[in-house]
Amino acid sequence: MLIPELRKLLGDGTQFFGVGGERMRSAGCEIVVDSAKVAAVGITEVIKHIATIYREFFRMVSRARERRPDLAILIDCPDFNLRLAQKLHGLGVPVVYFVSPQLWAWKQRRIRRVKSFVDRMLVIFPFEERYYRERGVAAEYVGHPLADLSLPSVARESFAQEHRLDPAKQWIALLPGSRRKELLLNLPVMLEAAKQLDEEYEYLLPVATTLSPEWVAQQTSGSRVHLVDDVRAALLHSRAAVVASGTATVEAGLIGTPFVIVYRVSRLTYEIGRRLVKVKNYGMINLIAEREIVPELIQNDFTAENVVSHLRRLIPEGNARAEMLHNLRQAGEKLHSVPTFAGRTAIERAAQAAAELVSR
Repeated sequence: MLIPELRKLLGDGTQFFGVGGERMRSAGCEIVVDSAKVAAVGITEVIKHIATIYREFFRMVSRARERRPDLAILIDCPDFNLRLAQKLHGLGVPVVYFVSPQLWAWKQRRIRRVKSFVDRMLVIFPFEERYYRERGVAAEYVGHPLADLSLPSVARESFAQEHRLDPAKQWIALLPGSRRKELLLNLPVMLEAAKQLDEEYEYLLPVATTLSPEWVAQQTSGSRVHLVDDVRAALLHSRAAVVASGTATVEAGLIGTPFVIVYRVSRLTYEIGRRLVKVKNYGMINLIAEREIVPELIQNDFTAENVVSHLRRLIPEGNARAEMLHNLRQAGEKLHSVPTFAGRTAIERAAQAAAELVSR
């Protein structure tokens, strides 16, 4: 995590406060705003929670005004964080943005806010550095944190025993998303696809730390799905996967599991969003590859029949599987190639760049 690395550079007495969850709290950060309260996805979902989001936003601004931090590090969440960057800039607080908002995909007009209120943009995809620098933003590619992780060490037999899986069967991982709304929209089609496939497979559903295992169990009641607690081990030992568009597509790509990208949002969000999105592909792994190397089933194309059709091509040995494995390796190599700060992880590089601003 970023907090321990910053403490190494800035001293054990460094204090942290902000927006976050339990992992940040356990790292010693004072949580002013619970990130779950401002994590709505999609246009209609944001509208429903707008009062809560604004209340928490002004709570964070008020605390920053009281404490006047030496540095602010904003991570992803552009609707919230770009407004926060403006307020912090007005307080004279240097702003580092780590994990770029996807301006290259949509809402490109936000680049004006980035230029005005962000002192350093730290990006995790190679193509983002060029995008920002061409538009006058001080950007630096630090690498992707997931590319620094070793493959899980747990053996297939041990993982099977822990989760009551049959190691003789082939496993398929289902990753519907890390938020309740995402799971409710994506999981039913995944479960229907599992019904249509042969019963020779076991189905693994890694439960995100943002979700209650009991609640997820209710959503999968009556299905052949096994809930597990290690997404990377589940991907490593699965023959194939169905993955909701997002960071998990990078995770699956780096681990090297053939998969299908899926996603669904509310009808209104989709109709508005598709007119605004400026990129050809949605999946992060495809954006890294700069072409579609993993099939994308978005909105109306995301049906059980389509999922099954793609899985039946990817599961057996053959050209389709071999080609995807080759393409995933090539995409992963792009994330492992970082020209600066050789020998350091992405988190270490990000902490170093942030600490430089404090030193100034």
